[in-house]
Amino acid sequence: MKSAQTVLAGILITAALLVTASRTQAQQVQTPQAQTPCVTQNMIVPPGANTTDKDKPFFIDTTGLDFSTKPPTRDPKNPNYPKAAELPDGSLPPAGAEGNFVIGPTHAAAPETIAKEGVPKGTVVSFSMSSADSVIYNPGLIRDDVAGCTNSSIMITTTAPGDKSNMVVTTSHPGTWTRRVEVYVPANIAPGTELPFIVLGDGGSAAWKDMNTVLDNLIHERRVPPMVSIQIGNGGQDAQGAQRGREYDTVSETYSQFVQREVLPRVEREAGVKLTDDPEGRATMGLSSSGAAAFIMAWFNPDLYHRVLAYSPTMVNQQWPQNPALRGGAWEFHSPWTGPATPNLTVKDGKLVPSEAPGSPLIPSAPVKPIRYWFEMGDQDLFYPNPIIPDGMHDWTLSAELMAKVLAEKGYHYQFLFVRNAKHVDRPTIAQTLPSALEWLWKGYPIP
Repeated sequence: MKSAQTVLAGILITAALLVTASRTQAQQVQTPQAQTPCVTQNMIVPPGANTTDKDKPFFIDTTGLDFSTKPPTRDPKNPNYPKAAELPDGSLPPAGAEGNFVIGPTHAAAPETIAKEGVPKGTVVSFSMSSADSVIYNPGLIRDDVAGCTNSSIMITTTAPGDKSNMVVTTSHPGTWTRRVEVYVPANIAPGTELPFIVLGDGGSAAWKDMNTVLDNLIHERRVPPMVSIQIGNGGQDAQGAQRGREYDTVSETYSQFVQREVLPRVEREAGVKLTDDPEGRATMGLSSSGAAAFIMAWFNPDLYHRVLAYSPTMVNQQWPQNPALRGGAWEFHSPWTGPATPNLTVKDGKLVPSEAPGSPLIPSAPVKPIRYWFEMGDQDLFYPNPIIPDGMHDWTLSAELMAKVLAEKGYHYQFLFVRNAKHVDRPTIAQTLPSALEWLWKGYPIP
């Protein structure tokens, strides 16, 4: 399945690039791009949405949503959510606890986020990468948005006729990306020591500002093993038609192979470290779409990664272009595509044919994989931010609850936090939970 999806993703993206490049060039020759007012995120039920009949296509479930806030606030006692243990405000689950928990609404930063006297500090090595030197992501992908209007072109585009889940993006074209990679190496490591490591998506994000300090403290307290942290910057922009979306929201092994074949060898050379090949000693981590990518990496390559940590993971329909074998993108890890019932297709010998792979949703349909998963979602996380895509697959909090449900049913080792008073990739929540999340993530790994 994964090889077919990888081939299909490449074919679809290449075709989309060729078409949109020619359209963009024609537009540039004829007229300059119109300066339209910025369209901001929606965060309400999109116009024309189906919220009344769950048996009809693209149903949006609004059960338990308080629309007096924007995004709406979700009730953790929603009858459609799996049951969770509600903890006293300010407390976190016991070390090693599994299952579903509700925390908040107060989010004080953990003491491990503060540098402490006498704690050895790791070193940091940084380097840059360019699509010009890439095999997997060359050329890069650039979307032409109105200057000063983030995501403007996808906020005013359309969806394919009869399919509210399939966004039509005509402003993407080949281009060059550059990214920074920051490598944290723990203190007092003997040369040649084989080290476990964690790969962070969206490297350089302000959300990760405490990461190295937290590792210094946790390693010193022997709560996690000495490990390398690899923050990999994204390729730029966001969502459908952007390089970041291409990397993180594509449901295939492509991004994990980019990391394995292009990033990790550079890390070893530049930082002078030896990284373990043992998947028990390899972790992935991300936020929003890079949180989805963290899970996707382990799902398609359990031979490479067994441990996953994610904040507000985008387990929704953000994959672009649409993959006919997985039309709902990451939504189909936990739930079927919400559109009309039609056969799933895949690529075989360059043609679209009925898919022979395990059906959607992926987690219930596949044998249990050796993945240990910590993730959180806020009660005011994203809800249909794009006004033109009422597809029934863009409620971030619902997607996390559905992930928790299917993971529990399959017997996965996971911890899920529903966080009160928290928005998308909520920084106070990260500062509160990151140390305990990392400790939970590395449970069972030997500490020398």
